[in-house]
Amino acid sequence: MRVDKIRIFATLTMLAFALMCSGRATAQHTLTLTGGTGASYARFYPAEETKWMWGCENFGIAWRYYSEKPRFVGAVGVDLEYLERGFKMGWTYTSEWIGDGDEKKEIRHYQFYSRKVNTVMLPLVWQPHFYLVKNRLRVFIEAALVFSYNISSSYEYEDNKRPGGNYEWKVPRDNRFGYGLSGGAGFALLFGQVEVGFKAKYNFGYSDILKNRNKYYSNSTDGYENPFYYSPLRSPIDNLSFSLTVGWRFNKRGFNEWFVVRPKKEKALDNFNFSEQIGQSGSANSSGGRSSGGRSR
Repeated sequence: MRVDKIRIFATLTMLAFALMCSGRATAQHTLTLTGGTGASYARFYPAEETKWMWGCENFGIAWRYYSEKPRFVGAVGVDLEYLERGFKMGWTYTSEWIGDGDEKKEIRHYQFYSRKVNTVMLPLVWQPHFYLVKNRLRVFIEAALVFSYNISSSYEYEDNKRPGGNYEWKVPRDNRFGYGLSGGAGFALLFGQVEVGFKAKYNFGYSDILKNRNKYYSNSTDGYENPFYYSPLRSPIDNLSFSLTVGWRFNKRGFNEWFVVRPKKEKALDNFNFSEQIGQSGSANSSGGRSSGGRSR
């Protein structure tokens, strides 16, 4: 598994440098390498006893095209990302009762089944942003439509009484493809054409990792890889990730939006001259008095 991760990372790195070398000097875009860690969680229906799975690695490349329009229009782009996802589900438990009478309560101590899924993610990103510190700091938010493909998976039991290992994918039971939404925020420090930063994002899954019980009812023909006696009706996976970023801006001069001169707002009203207005008002009143006197008898 570790060798596969190294191969994926090496491929993404070579692709990034190839694109850097082929870029035009005036291009309004960047290419960024990302890497970090995070946590994952599954939302089962009917509900199961679950908890966050921490230590989920992520790395990839991100391309952004920056608009030439001034301020807040932001960038659009696409990412190619390797992401570890998964969940921890309490498959069995022991009970402990505390209290007496009506106040007697059951406390359950769960043993957890863990499943980790290796996924390639393809987010289509919109990134509004703004600059600070004389264009040396970019602060941004991101929103993305995400498509995914599950490469492989592994599983284990917390008590080690059942064997773990590679998860066997079955077409009637498992979904390879997925989709969802993601949102996040971060910043980048600009040093010439190099950008170093940090970002955090949350992937909200809409598709299910397991096909529902209308298609795959029970695990009667499965091994230890499937702890669900009946397949859940819903099983989307969410992921929270934190990443360090190192990017390269193709444009040596800087983005065109830095050099847009914004016109000053014109004054809506001229200065009010009180003395002049009083004089005009007095002349009008004087003229109006003579006219009335001439018509009266």
